[in-house]
Amino acid sequence: MSVETSLDSPVQDRFLRVLDDPMYRVLVELQDLISFETAVFWRERGVKCVHLPITTQAVSSPMGLGSDSLPVQIELFGLRTYLADSMQFMLEYGCRLAPEGSYYLMPSFRGEAPDATHLNQFFHSEAEIPGCLDDVIAAADSYLRRLARAVLEQMGDRIRTAVGNTDHIESLLVRESARITFDEAVGLLGDSDEYFEDLDGCRTIRRAGEQALTERYGPAVWLTHFETLSVPFYQATTEDGARALNADLLLGPGEIIGCGERHVGGAETRQALELRRVAPEDYDWYLRMKDRHPMLTSGFGMGVERFLMWILQRDDIRDMQLLERYNGQLMIP
Repeated sequence: MSVETSLDSPVQDRFLRVLDDPMYRVLVELQDLISFETAVFWRERGVKCVHLPITTQAVSSPMGLGSDSLPVQIELFGLRTYLADSMQFMLEYGCRLAPEGSYYLMPSFRGEAPDATHLNQFFHSEAEIPGCLDDVIAAADSYLRRLARAVLEQMGDRIRTAVGNTDHIESLLVRESARITFDEAVGLLGDSDEYFEDLDGCRTIRRAGEQALTERYGPAVWLTHFETLSVPFYQATTEDGARALNADLLLGPGEIIGCGERHVGGAETRQALELRRVAPEDYDWYLRMKDRHPMLTSGFGMGVERFLMWILQRDDIRDMQLLERYNGQLMIP
C-alpha cells in the first residue's frame, strides 16, 4: 500500500497511515543501515565526522548563474540567515582540520517546490577529501557500492518482499559504473530540447536525458565536465575554463550523487564569483580561508532519499519521508 503524498489532500493523519504500512518499517531499517555503514566506511578511510550547525550565512547555491536550487532564508533573532542547503563549505573548512577529509549525514533545506524527485527537507550524505575530481569520483562510487552491498547482504530478503526482487542492486554490483562527458552525451543523444535545455546561455541535461544515458550505459553512469556556467562558482574548471571539473552519478530516478573539484585558492574563487555575478562579500570568510590555507579538495553529496527511491524502486521521493515537511505548510506531527 502506497501512502498518499498529494499536497492538495489533508496530511494531518498521514502519520497514522505510515504506521499501518509495512514498507515504512523497511524504510527505518534502511535508514539505520545507511547511518551505520556510512560511519564505518569513512572510519576505515580516516575521514572524520564533523558536527555542524544547520544555519549558515553563505549558501552553496546563491542566486546567480550556475545555481540549481533556492535557499531557505529565515530571520533568527533579528538577523538574516539561511537553513543549510549544503554544508560543503564547512566540510572544506573541516579538511583543513582533518587531513584525510571530513563528512556528515544531516538534513538539508531547499526552497523550490517539491515534486517526484525533490524534497524541501532531505537527508544529505556529504564528504570532502583531499585530491582531484578522479579521487572523489572513486570515493563516491565506492561509497555507493558499499551501501548497496550492505543492503543486499543484510536486508536482501526484506527488499525482495517489499519490491519483488533485488535485480537492480545485483546488476549494479556486477558492473562498473560507466563514465561519459557532457559533450559526449550531447553527441550521442543529439542537441535536442527533449534531452537538454538552455539556461542563461548554457546547456544542462534534462531528466529524460539522464534516463536515456542510464538505459544505454547503466545501471550507473558518471556524467562529467558540465559547461562551466551551468554549475555553481565553487567548482573548479579545466585549464581553458570551458568545462567544470564536476560529475553527477545517474542511477534509477536520475542524479543521486553530485561531486566536484574545488578551487584551490581565493583568487580563482573570486574570478568564479565575478563571472556568475555573485557578490563576494557574502563569501568573505570562505575566500579568506582559501587565501590563508589554499588546498586542493574535492567533495560529493548524495541525496539519501533518492538512494532509497532506487533501493525500494519507488517513483515518488515523497514516499521516502517518515514525516513530511513542505515549505509554507503546517505539518503534523
